[in-house]
Amino acid sequence: METNGRRLVVVGQGYVGLPLAMRAVEVGFNVVGVDTDDDKISAIRGGKSPVEDVSGQRLEVALASGRYQPTSDAAGSKGFDVAVISVPTPLLDGVPDLKYVEQAAADLSAHLRLGACVILESTTYPGTTEEVVAPILEQGSGLRAGPDFHLGYSPERIDPGNAEWRFENTPKVVSGIDEASLAVVQTFYGELVEKTVAVSSPKEAELTKLLENTFRHVNIALVNELAMFAHDLGIDVWEAIDAATTKPFGYMRFTPGPGVGGHCLPIDPSYLSWRVRQSLGHSFRFVELANDVNDHMPDYVVQRVVELLNGRSLPVNGRRVLLLGLAYKKNTGDARESPSRRICELLLGLGADIRVADPHVVDHHVPAGVTRVELTAEEAASADLAVLIVDHDDFDLDLLVRHATLVFDTRNRLTAPNVVPL
Repeated sequence: METNGRRLVVVGQGYVGLPLAMRAVEVGFNVVGVDTDDDKISAIRGGKSPVEDVSGQRLEVALASGRYQPTSDAAGSKGFDVAVISVPTPLLDGVPDLKYVEQAAADLSAHLRLGACVILESTTYPGTTEEVVAPILEQGSGLRAGPDFHLGYSPERIDPGNAEWRFENTPKVVSGIDEASLAVVQTFYGELVEKTVAVSSPKEAELTKLLENTFRHVNIALVNELAMFAHDLGIDVWEAIDAATTKPFGYMRFTPGPGVGGHCLPIDPSYLSWRVRQSLGHSFRFVELANDVNDHMPDYVVQRVVELLNGRSLPVNGRRVLLLGLAYKKNTGDARESPSRRICELLLGLGADIRVADPHVVDHHVPAGVTRVELTAEEAASADLAVLIVDHDDFDLDLLVRHATLVFDTRNRLTAPNVVPL
């Protein structure tokens, strides 16, 4: 596939779509980045990246090249050779909500032409590409998937904040609805990444993504529940995990924490669970159990906060609690489904005075009733309890330990007499 002059449309310019768009510009594509969020598009046009994995400098270079056009107008998709759909797929009352995928497919169908290729990257249940996206594209274009245009699925593998595994050096799973589609999809991604991994159909590719995240979700739930029981039994779970990690085979390290967040773990396994129940009438017990454990980790954190304050003869009501971290993971501003939000909600309900520090999260993600602060010696000293929820590299943890009266460490980063681990 010759990249020079080829027109790529990327629908969705967030954590998945923007890195893809930047890489495509860098290898020679003419890229239109479509997003319905006018504020996001305005920021991008001004050279301000909405995601940490794309620097402002990299964005400005792409804009200056003249080969990257961000827009909120779906008409900008006209004349595309390849289109990639990378839009959110949330849950609505426990049921997959594909309205953004459906709208993206409908918008693209108006501009679909013979020989073009559409690729879905949004995480979803097996069957979506062929059962949902294909009919919408066919109805809106009058063309047939396969004979007239190419269609495939390639699950996103973006890990926000991961400097080692980036878009271009992470192996890319690719698929197509037929051999010709697979060839086009694989050739396209072959220009962008170092390695592609082909599977036989979109269903296998869709399941691959859900398998990856369900594996993580279930194992995190295992160590989270183990951490709670180990605490009650007076056992150091962190020491046991460190010891188990020395085994060179048959074990993979997972660590406890305050809960799971982001788009993937709180949502993706439920897509698989829903599909199994909807299609087969069975419950996916591992997923449902993992959901129950991980969903209630913020409640457990608050329970431990209450216990720690009670241990100092302090009621929660009126106490100042300093929470460190609103994002769902370190070194990112991604606050989607963050356990910190639930912890804030529960502590506010108990009457606590909540202060939160996070150098990455933007102001509109700070919950109502919570005071945003910076981590300073004064803030640490004035808190009745500090809780380390996200261990951003930006945090001066030595300062925290020196000045805080008591620290509840949910990430096992600190060792000091005034620190209590999860």
